[in-house]
Amino acid sequence: MRLGTVIGRVTLSKTIPQYAGGRWLLISPFTRDHFQRRHQPPPGLSRDPSLVAYDNLGGGLGDTVGFVEGREAAMPFDQPTPIDAINVALVDDVFYTPATLSLP
Repeated sequence: MRLGTVIGRVTLSKTIPQYAGGRWLLISPFTRDHFQRRHQPPPGLSRDPSLVAYDNLGGGLGDTVGFVEGREAAMPFDQPTPIDAINVALVDDVFYTPATLSLP
């Protein structure tokens, strides 16, 4: 699972029946820079390419979400479904404390 920020939504005029009840989110994935900035809000867009992910959890603009890609993204569906990424978590907070190396 990777984390990212919802930066928009995608609207489709037609879709297959398996996608009924969900929507599509445009997600900017977190990078290492997002976690290095302690006590500051994460910067906006990452340098990595944004992606579109299926969402049936209700993620909205500005939310931090957890998403999976690849074969795992199709696992929640009953029928084989062509999908590359899916939102699997709505994240409330991220706590990160970098590990410090201690040399003997």
